[in-house]
Amino acid sequence: MVLLVDADSLIFAACYKKRENPDDDMFHDNIDEAIKKFHSSLMAIVNKLEDMYTIDKVKIFSGARGNFRKFITKKYKANRNNQNKPPLLNALHKYVRNNYGSLVGYGVETDDMVAKYWLRYCNEIGRDNVMIVSIDKDYKQFPALIYNYHYKHKTILDISEDEAMYNFYEQMIVGDSADNVQYFKGKGPKFAQKYLADCLTPYQYTKKLYELFIECHKGKAKQRYIECYNLLKLRTD
Repeated sequence: MVLLVDADSLIFAACYKKRENPDDDMFHDNIDEAIKKFHSSLMAIVNKLEDMYTIDKVKIFSGARGNFRKFITKKYKANRNNQNKPPLLNALHKYVRNNYGSLVGYGVETDDMVAKYWLRYCNEIGRDNVMIVSIDKDYKQFPALIYNYHYKHKTILDISEDEAMYNFYEQMIVGDSADNVQYFKGKGPKFAQKYLADCLTPYQYTKKLYELFIECHKGKAKQRYIECYNLLKLRTD
Protein backbone atom coordinates (compact mmCIF):
# COMPACT_ATOMS: atom_id res chain seq x y z
CA MET A 1 0.00 0.00 0.00
CA VAL A 2 1.19 3.49 -0.90
CA LEU A 3 0.05 6.24 1.47
CA LEU A 4 -0.42 9.76 0.10
CA VAL A 5 -0.49 12.05 3.12
CA ASP A 6 -1.97 15.53 2.82
CA ALA A 7 0.08 17.01 5.65
CA ASP A 8 -1.21 20.60 5.65
CA SER A 9 -3.72 19.98 8.44
CA LEU A 10 -1.18 17.95 10.43
CA ILE A 11 1.33 20.79 10.20
CA PHE A 12 -1.26 23.38 11.19
CA ALA A 13 -2.44 21.30 14.16
CA ALA A 14 1.15 20.68 15.30
CA CYS A 15 1.59 24.42 15.84
CA TYR A 16 -1.04 24.35 18.60
CA LYS A 17 -0.19 23.36 22.14
CA LYS A 18 -2.24 22.12 25.03
CA ARG A 19 -3.08 25.01 27.35
CA GLU A 20 -2.82 24.53 31.07
CA ASN A 21 -4.64 27.80 31.76
CA PRO A 22 -7.19 29.78 29.73
CA ASP A 23 -4.77 32.70 29.43
CA ASP A 24 -1.94 30.60 28.01
CA ASP A 25 -0.89 31.16 24.41
CA MET A 26 -2.54 28.61 22.11
CA PHE A 27 0.52 28.29 19.85
CA HIS A 28 3.91 26.69 20.35
CA ASP A 29 6.82 29.12 20.45
CA ASN A 30 9.39 26.32 20.40
CA ILE A 31 9.89 24.75 16.97
CA ASP A 32 11.19 21.52 18.52
CA GLU A 33 7.88 21.02 20.31
CA ALA A 34 5.94 21.62 17.11
CA ILE A 35 8.19 19.18 15.23
CA LYS A 36 7.73 16.56 17.94
CA LYS A 37 3.94 16.90 17.76
CA PHE A 38 3.93 16.65 13.97
CA HIS A 39 6.12 13.54 13.96
CA SER A 40 4.04 11.91 16.68
CA SER A 41 0.78 12.56 14.82
CA LEU A 42 2.16 11.31 11.52
CA MET A 43 3.62 8.13 12.99
CA ALA A 44 0.40 7.38 14.89
CA ILE A 45 -1.41 7.38 11.53
CA VAL A 46 1.19 5.24 9.77
CA ASN A 47 1.40 2.78 12.66
CA LYS A 48 -2.37 2.36 12.76
CA LEU A 49 -2.55 1.66 9.04
CA GLU A 50 0.40 -0.73 9.27
CA ASP A 51 -1.75 -2.91 11.50
CA MET A 52 -4.07 -3.43 8.53
CA TYR A 53 -1.85 -3.11 5.46
CA THR A 54 1.68 -3.67 4.29
CA ILE A 55 2.90 -0.12 3.79
CA ASP A 56 5.38 0.05 0.92
CA LYS A 57 5.74 3.81 0.65
CA VAL A 58 4.64 7.00 2.42
CA LYS A 59 4.62 10.20 0.39
CA ILE A 60 4.08 13.53 2.11
CA PHE A 61 2.48 16.58 0.47
CA SER A 62 2.31 20.07 1.95
CA GLY A 63 2.64 23.82 1.53
CA ALA A 64 1.54 24.34 -2.09
CA ARG A 65 1.93 27.89 -3.37
CA GLY A 66 0.33 30.21 -5.93
CA ASN A 67 -3.11 28.60 -6.06
CA PHE A 68 -4.66 29.27 -9.49
CA ARG A 69 -8.17 29.34 -7.99
CA LYS A 70 -7.48 32.73 -6.42
CA PHE A 71 -7.25 34.13 -9.95
CA ILE A 72 -10.70 32.77 -10.82
CA THR A 73 -12.41 34.84 -8.14
CA LYS A 74 -11.20 37.07 -5.32
CA LYS A 75 -13.82 35.49 -3.08
CA TYR A 76 -11.98 32.17 -2.97
CA LYS A 77 -10.75 31.64 0.61
CA ALA A 78 -11.25 35.35 1.28
CA ASN A 79 -12.84 34.30 4.57
CA ARG A 80 -9.37 33.25 5.74
CA ASN A 81 -7.65 36.57 5.13
CA ASN A 82 -7.88 37.65 8.76
CA GLN A 83 -7.22 34.21 10.20
CA ASN A 84 -4.81 34.16 13.13
CA LYS A 85 -1.98 31.99 11.79
CA PRO A 86 0.46 30.21 14.11
CA PRO A 87 3.81 32.02 14.25
CA LEU A 88 5.75 28.79 13.59
CA LEU A 89 3.61 27.68 10.64
CA ASN A 90 6.07 28.66 7.89
CA ALA A 91 9.04 27.29 9.82
CA LEU A 92 7.31 23.95 10.33
CA HIS A 93 6.34 23.76 6.66
CA LYS A 94 9.99 24.34 5.77
CA TYR A 95 11.12 21.65 8.21
CA VAL A 96 8.69 19.10 6.74
CA ARG A 97 9.87 19.92 3.21
CA ASN A 98 13.52 19.52 4.15
CA ASN A 99 13.28 16.53 6.45
CA TYR A 100 10.35 14.48 5.16
CA GLY A 101 10.84 15.11 1.47
CA SER A 102 7.42 16.70 1.24
CA LEU A 103 6.22 17.40 -2.30
CA VAL A 104 5.18 21.02 -2.87
CA GLY A 105 2.89 22.16 -5.66
CA TYR A 106 3.22 25.49 -7.47
CA GLY A 107 0.18 27.16 -9.01
CA VAL A 108 -2.11 24.56 -7.43
CA GLU A 109 -3.21 23.39 -3.97
CA THR A 110 -1.84 20.49 -1.96
CA ASP A 111 -5.12 18.68 -2.73
CA ASP A 112 -4.31 18.85 -6.45
CA MET A 113 -0.85 17.40 -5.90
CA VAL A 114 -2.29 14.50 -3.92
CA ALA A 115 -4.97 13.95 -6.59
CA LYS A 116 -2.33 13.93 -9.35
CA TYR A 117 -0.21 11.31 -7.59
CA TRP A 118 -3.28 9.29 -6.61
CA LEU A 119 -4.25 8.91 -10.27
CA ARG A 120 -0.66 8.13 -11.25
CA TYR A 121 -0.35 5.37 -8.67
CA CYS A 122 -3.81 4.01 -9.51
CA ASN A 123 -2.69 3.59 -13.12
CA GLU A 124 0.64 2.04 -12.08
CA ILE A 125 -0.24 -0.31 -9.22
CA GLY A 126 -4.04 -0.36 -9.05
CA ARG A 127 -6.61 1.66 -7.16
CA ASP A 128 -6.73 -0.77 -4.22
CA ASN A 129 -3.02 -0.31 -3.52
CA VAL A 130 -3.02 3.44 -2.90
CA MET A 131 -4.68 5.36 -0.08
CA ILE A 132 -5.19 9.08 0.50
CA VAL A 133 -4.65 10.16 4.11
CA SER A 134 -6.57 13.33 4.87
CA ILE A 135 -9.46 14.87 6.78
CA ASP A 136 -10.44 16.91 3.69
CA LYS A 137 -13.83 15.99 2.25
CA ASP A 138 -12.81 17.22 -1.24
CA TYR A 139 -11.10 13.89 -1.96
CA LYS A 140 -14.47 12.15 -1.89
CA GLN A 141 -14.91 13.24 -5.51
CA PHE A 142 -12.58 10.36 -6.42
CA PRO A 143 -13.30 6.62 -6.30
CA ALA A 144 -10.52 6.24 -3.78
CA LEU A 145 -9.52 4.61 -0.53
CA ILE A 146 -9.32 7.44 1.98
CA TYR A 147 -8.24 7.35 5.61
CA ASN A 148 -9.84 10.11 7.67
CA TYR A 149 -7.58 10.33 10.72
CA HIS A 150 -9.69 12.87 12.63
CA TYR A 151 -10.14 11.65 16.20
CA LYS A 152 -13.92 11.57 15.78
CA HIS A 153 -13.67 9.37 12.71
CA LYS A 154 -10.47 7.33 12.21
CA THR A 155 -12.28 5.67 9.34
CA ILE A 156 -11.23 4.18 6.02
CA LEU A 157 -13.61 5.19 3.24
CA ASP A 158 -13.97 3.09 0.11
CA ILE A 159 -15.58 5.44 -2.40
CA SER A 160 -17.20 3.84 -5.45
CA GLU A 161 -17.34 5.41 -8.93
CA ASP A 162 -21.03 6.27 -8.50
CA GLU A 163 -20.48 7.74 -5.03
CA ALA A 164 -17.57 9.85 -6.26
CA MET A 165 -19.62 11.28 -9.11
CA TYR A 166 -22.52 12.11 -6.81
CA ASN A 167 -20.23 13.61 -4.16
CA PHE A 168 -18.77 16.12 -6.60
CA TYR A 169 -22.08 17.34 -7.99
CA GLU A 170 -23.54 17.50 -4.50
CA GLN A 171 -20.61 19.68 -3.47
CA MET A 172 -21.29 22.04 -6.37
CA ILE A 173 -24.75 22.60 -4.90
CA VAL A 174 -23.85 22.62 -1.21
CA GLY A 175 -20.61 24.54 -1.68
CA ASP A 176 -17.59 24.65 0.60
CA SER A 177 -17.83 27.09 3.48
CA ALA A 178 -14.18 26.53 4.43
CA ASP A 179 -13.08 27.86 1.03
CA ASN A 180 -15.84 30.47 0.70
CA VAL A 181 -17.40 28.71 -2.29
CA GLN A 182 -21.17 29.12 -2.26
CA TYR A 183 -23.36 29.41 -5.35
CA PHE A 184 -26.68 28.23 -3.89
CA LYS A 185 -27.30 29.84 -0.53
CA GLY A 186 -29.55 27.79 1.71
CA LYS A 187 -29.37 24.60 -0.36
CA GLY A 188 -27.81 21.78 1.64
CA PRO A 189 -27.23 18.02 1.36
CA LYS A 190 -30.92 17.10 1.70
CA PHE A 191 -31.86 19.40 -1.16
CA ALA A 192 -29.03 18.03 -3.29
CA GLN A 193 -29.99 14.43 -2.58
CA LYS A 194 -33.57 15.05 -3.66
CA TYR A 195 -32.66 17.24 -6.64
CA LEU A 196 -30.10 14.80 -8.04
CA ALA A 197 -32.04 11.63 -7.19
CA ASP A 198 -32.71 10.61 -10.81
CA CYS A 199 -29.19 11.25 -12.11
CA LEU A 200 -27.03 8.28 -13.06
CA THR A 201 -24.57 9.51 -15.71
CA PRO A 202 -22.20 12.49 -15.97
CA TYR A 203 -24.43 13.94 -18.68
CA GLN A 204 -27.53 13.72 -16.49
CA TYR A 205 -25.74 15.30 -13.53
CA THR A 206 -24.36 18.12 -15.68
CA LYS A 207 -27.70 18.82 -17.36
CA LYS A 208 -29.63 18.82 -14.08
CA LEU A 209 -27.10 21.01 -12.29
CA TYR A 210 -26.88 23.48 -15.15
CA GLU A 211 -30.67 23.87 -15.01
CA LEU A 212 -30.29 24.89 -11.36
CA PHE A 213 -27.64 27.45 -12.28
CA ILE A 214 -29.96 28.92 -14.90
CA GLU A 215 -32.80 29.09 -12.38
CA CYS A 216 -30.68 30.81 -9.73
CA HIS A 217 -28.13 32.81 -11.75
CA LYS A 218 -30.08 33.65 -14.93
CA GLY A 219 -27.83 35.23 -17.57
CA LYS A 220 -24.68 34.50 -15.59
CA ALA A 221 -25.43 30.79 -15.32
CA LYS A 222 -22.66 29.62 -17.68
CA GLN A 223 -20.03 31.83 -16.08
CA ARG A 224 -20.99 30.78 -12.55
CA TYR A 225 -21.16 27.10 -13.49
CA ILE A 226 -17.64 27.18 -14.94
CA GLU A 227 -16.36 29.11 -11.91
CA CYS A 228 -17.89 26.68 -9.45
CA TYR A 229 -16.64 23.63 -11.35
CA ASN A 230 -13.07 24.88 -11.56
CA LEU A 231 -12.98 25.95 -7.91
CA LEU A 232 -14.13 22.56 -6.64
CA LYS A 233 -12.70 20.08 -9.16
CA LEU A 234 -9.29 18.79 -8.09
CA ARG A 235 -6.65 18.75 -10.80
CA THR A 236 -5.07 15.43 -11.74
CA ASP A 237 -2.98 16.61 -14.72
